[in-house]
Amino acid sequence: MQKIQANLIGEIISSNSSDAHSLYEKSCFGEPKIGKIQYTLSEALFLMEKNKLELFNSQGKKISEKEIIKKFQRIDKKFQIKYSVFNDLREKGYIVKTALKFGADFRVYEKGEKPGEEHAKWIVFIDHESKKISWHEFSARNRVAHSTKKNLLLAIVDEEGDIIYYEVRWIKP
Repeated sequence: MQKIQANLIGEIISSNSSDAHSLYEKSCFGEPKIGKIQYTLSEALFLMEKNKLELFNSQGKKISEKEIIKKFQRIDKKFQIKYSVFNDLREKGYIVKTALKFGADFRVYEKGEKPGEEHAKWIVFIDHESKKISWHEFSARNRVAHSTKKNLLLAIVDEEGDIIYYEVRWIKP
């Protein structure tokens, strides 16, 4: 497989290459949109780090990994900690997709399951260890998970970049 040639226009990253479509079919990177595969910021950086994707600006100039990280951090203030969780989960073999419509950071599929064929098992909220959340915030996150029939996964990132996951499930006594 050749490197996927993707374009960054505004905040949208997409490619119409056959390799992009193949990788989507095989590993669920990106989402099909109007004949192209559109990538999230985390997916694009992950594929760049794996040497599977090259990113170009609207003038056709290749963008370096260092430049793209700075740009992504301007777009999303939580990008650094979100990306560390995305990277960790993908390295462990999970499919990770955005969960913006749920007000969460990610939705995560069990190993071997694909979006569109199965429902995500977890909805993920990411925080830095220094951030305190109230019981009200925790309860709201738990309600979102319950109403979407997913388990709540809290990903807490510490100063060293290590991640601790806490899974919250509803049980019926």
